[in-house]
Amino acid sequence: MAVIVITGGTAGIGRATALRFAKEGYDVAVIARGEEGLRETVAELQATGVRAAGFSADVADAVQIARTADSIESELGPVSVWINSAMCTIMSPFEDIDPNEYKRVTDVTYLGAVNGTREALRLMTPRNKGTIVQIGSALAYRSIPLQSAYCGAKAAIRGFTDALRCELIYQRSAIRLTMVHLPGTNTPQFGWARNKLGHPARPVAPVYQPEAIAKAIAKAIAKAIFNATCHAPRETWVGKATVQSILGNYVFPQWLDNMLAKKAWSGQMENAERLAPHPDNLFIPVEGQHQSRGRFSKEAKESVISINSATPVRVAFTAVGLGALILFKKYQIRRKRN
Repeated sequence: MAVIVITGGTAGIGRATALRFAKEGYDVAVIARGEEGLRETVAELQATGVRAAGFSADVADAVQIARTADSIESELGPVSVWINSAMCTIMSPFEDIDPNEYKRVTDVTYLGAVNGTREALRLMTPRNKGTIVQIGSALAYRSIPLQSAYCGAKAAIRGFTDALRCELIYQRSAIRLTMVHLPGTNTPQFGWARNKLGHPARPVAPVYQPEAIAKAIAKAIAKAIFNATCHAPRETWVGKATVQSILGNYVFPQWLDNMLAKKAWSGQMENAERLAPHPDNLFIPVEGQHQSRGRFSKEAKESVISINSATPVRVAFTAVGLGALILFKKYQIRRKRN
């Protein structure tokens, strides 16, 4: 059975995705910092009847991730899919973020994906097969206020992945890279992220349940796991808001700048409440909150659309082609009449 590795696999989207693959019969390895979260997650995965293992490591530490990658293959066997889902963020205006805080978000969210990708390639290259998945975000294309560090990290992952994909194509590698860009999701992130807003943080609506996102992730890569001729999409865009944000940013970015300045500032906080002191997971793990869902289940949607990023491009070219054909036909008709 294929082995799936998921960084940040003990909470939120990572945990929901781990459970999704386990229920489909895949063996799963999860990587995270907190020992309690690892124990709980592994027990939940093993209860489905598959082999599962948890490994404590900080994705920002390249040496730790290299050792962990070796341990995974020693315990579970060859890795077929490596999913980089680990992240951290800070909710704050840029000028209020300390340089060390900014660096930490970048180290975990961006360099964590780089470190995971490096080790996945090292494991997969001798076999010349495997799929590496970067969990991206609509924010990789369309940044929003109060999350500059996170937006920058997600955009950096996209740039890194595009460059590496070109290198793999040049090398004629059969290893595939794919990105899955996500919308706002109901995860514990908003309860344990470092917060300098003065109010509790929340995802920008519409909000989706992590299980719906996990289903879209699994759908994007499931066919590629056993079928070498079946490739995961270059990118998958999950959620209508994600599609609208990405395409809209190509067409009217300045309008979106102004709109988000008005709506995304207040839209990321619960203004009716004052922020109570709470631990955050920026530098050390927070135990006791490792679960898939956050506190927004009342509004979170249970299903979500997902599309191959090539689809809107094909639709656009088809529309342009049809328009040109119609104009050409009208031109021919006029010439005949004249």
